[in-house]
Amino acid sequence: MTVFHGSNIDFDKVSLDFAKDRRDFGKGFYTTTIREQAVLWAQDLCLRYKTEKAFLYEFEFSKINLNGKVFDGISEEWLNFIINNRIQGGIQHNYDVVQGPVANDRIYPTITLFLNGRYDVEYTLKKLAFFKPNNQLSIHSPNALSNLVLKEKTSWKL
Repeated sequence: MTVFHGSNIDFDKVSLDFAKDRRDFGKGFYTTTIREQAVLWAQDLCLRYKTEKAFLYEFEFSKINLNGKVFDGISEEWLNFIINNRIQGGIQHNYDVVQGPVANDRIYPTITLFLNGRYDVEYTLKKLAFFKPNNQLSIHSPNALSNLVLKEKTSWKL
């Protein structure tokens, strides 16, 4: 499968040592199957960190012989999974790779109201049903990283 990673950082080798914490699926290397989404991620990072050069990485990735979890959509299991990883930090599971919807800035306010006790699970899932989230595939183990092959890297100035 082809996956993309957008960044404001130029690198030649993926390392989990630089992974950010408290992410949807835990600390890991995040990609998407949607090229345009990765481009927007790169541009957002450049704006956030005041850098001028954006990078788009295209990889070929194989999930063969990996312990993976796929969320087909927003569900109670997905909601609990992302909350646990974001609140606890680190990696709160034993998967090599996780794939599913992104809890982005459009979705997270609803999740925050759930966490604050304003919404129950049923109402939260009803509200989230109206969103069409993009997807993400996160890599959490050296074994999974070995299945990631860089095909192309492009860059541009903002």
